[in-house]
Amino acid sequence: MAKVTLKNVVKRYGSVPVVNDLSIEIQDKEFAVLVGSSGCGKSTALRMIAGLETITSGEICIGDTLVNDLAPKDRDIAMVFQNYALYPHMNVRENMGFGLKIRQFSDAEIDARVQEAADILGLGELLDRKPKELSGGQRQRVAVGRAIVRKPKVFLFDEPLSNLDAKLRVAMRAEISKLHRRLGATMIYVTHDQVEAMTMADRIFIMNQGVVQQSGAPMEVYAQPVNRFVAGFIGSPAMNFVPAAVVEGGIQFGNTVGLVDAETMKNAKGHSVTVGVRPEDLVITKGKGLEVEIDVVEELGADGYLYGRAVIDGDEDLLVHGELRWKFNSVRSLPSHLNIFC
Repeated sequence: MAKVTLKNVVKRYGSVPVVNDLSIEIQDKEFAVLVGSSGCGKSTALRMIAGLETITSGEICIGDTLVNDLAPKDRDIAMVFQNYALYPHMNVRENMGFGLKIRQFSDAEIDARVQEAADILGLGELLDRKPKELSGGQRQRVAVGRAIVRKPKVFLFDEPLSNLDAKLRVAMRAEISKLHRRLGATMIYVTHDQVEAMTMADRIFIMNQGVVQQSGAPMEVYAQPVNRFVAGFIGSPAMNFVPAAVVEGGIQFGNTVGLVDAETMKNAKGHSVTVGVRPEDLVITKGKGLEVEIDVVEELGADGYLYGRAVIDGDEDLLVHGELRWKFNSVRSLPSHLNIFC
């Protein structure tokens, strides 16, 4: 296995930058996730690592080898695509072993590697089936198996679960995480789904407009976002943002005051600020608090969410990101008007 290093990597289409001065280092055996909304440059970055896109400037190294000018086949990587990319006329065994056949491995070696990957992924009974006879999850496992038999230095995953239904995505997240632990491999995974990033990654890189906004362990980024974009992107449902003022005693919004640290008080006193509050940090209460008009209640079984509007200064409704969201213990009947504390 090997670490992957990108140094000042830029990708432009004409004069338009898609990836802008990207410098990251992914350690040997690390599971790294590039996450961001569509068009942020994450898939382009992955394709540059794979050699499927040329870079405008910068350096990409796999291990100690500069791979800028190497063809994809010479980079010792294996890529799993969003659309599986299986040959419809070949069975599972042939699909998984085709790359080795092209490289002129012996039949015995191909059979051994295919069987080993099939055992890891639970595909033993499916080896003689064609792709059209498989479910979406089974096809994705075949695509992963085709990567495993290569025994590459680096595995690349380009939104591999986006075509699966919700229940299957949860199962496949667990399968890929277990696979990483079993193989001890360097894996780089691209997704727009921040839940996948939070649950699978050793380290996540949050991208926006071709730039890495923040990187770190998932819970580190969740607890200490460096800017509003990261705070709003990481977390499901998203963080609430409420305008407030810094006053004696803390941050005031509505008719409630929340305590803040001394440094924040020193730097922001007398200014208007935006307070970010996660839904799980808000509780329903009676009496004093931030006044909220409830629009929708979603019950999800073990818990649920309230969607509403904060009433600020008593004279106007405020919509922040379209909705304000509060997590609550499941309640069958709720009033249409509540106060909350944070």
